[in-house]
Amino acid sequence: VQLQASGGGLVQAGDSLRLSCAASELTFTNYNMGWFRQAPGKEREFVGVIRRTGGISDYADSVKGRFTISRDNAKSTAYLQMNSLKPADTAVYYCAAGQAAWGSRSSVVGYKYWGQGTQVTVSS
Repeated sequence: VQLQASGGGLVQAGDSLRLSCAASELTFTNYNMGWFRQAPGKEREFVGVIRRTGGISDYADSVKGRFTISRDNAKSTAYLQMNSLKPADTAVYYCAAGQAAWGSRSSVVGYKYWGQGTQVTVSS
């Protein structure tokens, strides 16, 4: 199983970025797809998740209204659209796939497979 995250970069505050997470060797529709991030010196934190069917998503309060997760099951790819970026969004972003109960959606223990991470840097 491989999750390949891409799309990170250096942007200015207020800009947008779209991250992609391409899955391989995985029955994509069986997995909830989550996004987490980790800033230097901080623990990995939940950003958002989309349910395996794509109909339900959830977000951390810090990104709600600015970030949107989607998925294309035909392409086995999940996306994280990030708008109105802030310097506080600077982190390495990780995608993850899991089958845990929805109640575990915001915990790292709810995910079995992880991508390698992509750096997002937002300058002020």
